[in-house]
Amino acid sequence: MTQAAQSWVRIPPDSEFPLENLPYGVFADAHGRPHIGVAAGDSIFDLHEAAHAGLFDGVVSRAVLTAPTMNLLLAAGRDAWSALRKRIRELLQDAPALLEGVNRDALVVGRPQAKLVLPFAAGDYVDFYSSLEHATNLGKIFRPDGEPLMPNWRWIPIGYHGRTSTIVIDGTPIVRPSGQHKAPSEPVPVFGPSRLLDIELEIGFVTGPGNRMGAPIPIESARDHIFGLVLVNDWSARDIQAWEYQPLGPFLAKNFCTSISPWVVTLEALEPFKKPLPQQDPEPLPYLRAKNDFMFDIHLEARLQTSSMTAPQIITNTNFQNLYWSIAQQLAHHTVNGCNLEPGDLLASGT
Repeated sequence: MTQAAQSWVRIPPDSEFPLENLPYGVFADAHGRPHIGVAAGDSIFDLHEAAHAGLFDGVVSRAVLTAPTMNLLLAAGRDAWSALRKRIRELLQDAPALLEGVNRDALVVGRPQAKLVLPFAAGDYVDFYSSLEHATNLGKIFRPDGEPLMPNWRWIPIGYHGRTSTIVIDGTPIVRPSGQHKAPSEPVPVFGPSRLLDIELEIGFVTGPGNRMGAPIPIESARDHIFGLVLVNDWSARDIQAWEYQPLGPFLAKNFCTSISPWVVTLEALEPFKKPLPQQDPEPLPYLRAKNDFMFDIHLEARLQTSSMTAPQIITNTNFQNLYWSIAQQLAHHTVNGCNLEPGDLLASGT
């Protein structure tokens, strides 16, 4: 993001966290207690302490910002999110009168030294399969003699339900999973550690206010139910997956771990990067159509470094706007049968 606004908090010119970004996260204070904060340059602006100082009175309840997770904030809704973001920017800009008589040093902590924790408690997790290229490539691997895409793929956003208990923050060590796998040339399956452990570079979105069971969320209202985006690594044991995925889909191949980034970037911060959703063929059914559906122009890159390598190597370059199904379509499809979402649910895009 390009930095324009100036702040009393040190923000290097090339920082990924200018005032135009202000992603939310949760960090442990000196006593190990979780505090909600926003990243600004090399610092974290402590919303917990700022709320205690009365800096958000009349904007957002103190209880929302002093909670141990972001879930109450997620439930507060878009008007509260916008008002809070506006006040945070006012507080962080140069010489704000709002901070007169307040100890600024008590409101910031060093970001590199902070211990980050999961920012929200995910009640449910769904991983979609929304990339045409990924679905085609995986189909060629799993069905080499058949059609790569299943007949329903271009009609509905395909997804599966995952485990929230194994959602972890980026950097958490991963234990190689074990399970059954069977090569085509083997007469029977064998049990043992996965020999084809894979990563999936994804972006996920975090839900805000949910919906009542039996009351679908219309696609035109999807933005009101999406707080922001996180990076997601959907760890995948491909050999286990190839043996188990038919007829019900992934199970042990996916449920052992999902890593997410510690920072949640709001849709409001991403507004300058919004792009129209490309035309889809065939045209989706009416409940999946929105007049101004959108994607985001977000460059994504993954690097890999093994123990025998001296430096990481780029293994993929891509862009979030290349997805076939939009996040609004994913959310609308998830709820069209009356399924209820709750604040803090995680919905990932697929590779």
